[in-house]
Amino acid sequence: MTESMAERMAKARAHLEATQAAIARAEQDLRSTSETVRSRDRVVEVTVGAQGELTGLTFPDNKFAAMTGPQLAASVLEACDEGRRRIAERVMATFAPLTGGNPHVPGSRGVDIDWEGIFGSALSGGPQAGGRPSDRLRDEIHEDDTDTAPGGRA
Repeated sequence: MTESMAERMAKARAHLEATQAAIARAEQDLRSTSETVRSRDRVVEVTVGAQGELTGLTFPDNKFAAMTGPQLAASVLEACDEGRRRIAERVMATFAPLTGGNPHVPGSRGVDIDWEGIFGSALSGGPQAGGRPSDRLRDEIHEDDTDTAPGGRA
């Protein structure tokens, strides 16, 4: 038994409406999402909001007191980058099932989303391909430690 064109259209419309409702629910859920992340050195904790914005910054146990400015900056950037990456992955995982084609429309393709274009450096780990800014800062800090400094350090 073959379906009539009207039946196929009704199923396609129902699928479209269900997808639209699921997208609206996903958008609502993601508006209030956030990620809280600690840096690898456990010095800084950041909370990143749904759009990748920094919404919280704390310094647990005051470990930062013995750090230089560049070291602290590297820890903050590292935690922010990781929080943004986690938010981006959550958004992608939420919307991935909703981007497929309509099974009731012959030849229907899914939606191609340019996630890199949307999230940019959040997915690549920083603004430079192949490296995180915080790793670059840590490398520079390490190099500075070997320079001759006042107080007898060599």
